[in-house]
Amino acid sequence: MTAKIIDGNAVARHVRGEWKKRVEALKVRGITPGLSVIIIGNNPASRVYVRNKVKACAEVGLHSEVHEFPVDAGEQVILERIEELNRNPAIHGILVQLPMPPHLEARRLLGAISIDKDVDGFHLYNVGGLVVGENNIFPPCTPYGVQCLLEYENIPIEGQNVVVVGASNIVGKPMALMLMAKDATVSICHIKTRDLAQFTILADILIVAAGCPRLITAPMVKRGAAVIDVGINRLADGTLAGDVDFDGVKEKASFITPVPGGVGPMTVTMLICNTVAAAERNAAKQGERVAVTS
Repeated sequence: MTAKIIDGNAVARHVRGEWKKRVEALKVRGITPGLSVIIIGNNPASRVYVRNKVKACAEVGLHSEVHEFPVDAGEQVILERIEELNRNPAIHGILVQLPMPPHLEARRLLGAISIDKDVDGFHLYNVGGLVVGENNIFPPCTPYGVQCLLEYENIPIEGQNVVVVGASNIVGKPMALMLMAKDATVSICHIKTRDLAQFTILADILIVAAGCPRLITAPMVKRGAAVIDVGINRLADGTLAGDVDFDGVKEKASFITPVPGGVGPMTVTMLICNTVAAAERNAAKQGERVAVTS
């Protein structure tokens, strides 16, 4: 068996094309979805991510703007900018690029973003919505992208054994909650898990977001499993590698994502989707207010 390689770039293009139609429908009504990105400091990887987000916005027809702050920027200055953007009716989505400099309290800054504009899905309201199964929330973009890949490839989720390797607040935990909502049986493994292979070998769907290059090898994978590699690691020779030993595992899995070109393009795409959805919800609210006042 050789796995089908899931082309994240191709899926991302398809999804963006579908959402571009919704952007055009909003523009007919005089609404252009707007995204503001706040970046603090000069982290090279963060700057690449921000450029990719701005480029994706332009491709789909969104307005985007970047607000840059020096690495030593005070928390209050950034909070004031967030409040300005919360009040700006032309901005429908706000995100603060992670990681932040260590002197800043991430939870406080993320918590200051309006829940109606939290398109990264990190506000406690959106996280809590995942726990209780609320549909009208913004899911975190990377888990949302993984779910979209599974659905696009018609990989069954309901009733399947899913193992998520990595328990971060950004990927692992929300991923588990989202797939539980689809009636999967989910196990979460982490750095303290004993004998990781005894869990991964049972997975119909294996999602790896551990930040450890080539952690998952072929003997750890059930034959015919769908393997989604969220990790991206730069090796000593400058090349990129995922958390999965791609060459070995692809001979045993039924589906596998490459690194790069798998989950990465979907993360940016789902940010676009969340921003457009935020603009649609805001337009619906405005319509309701007009209807009430008239």
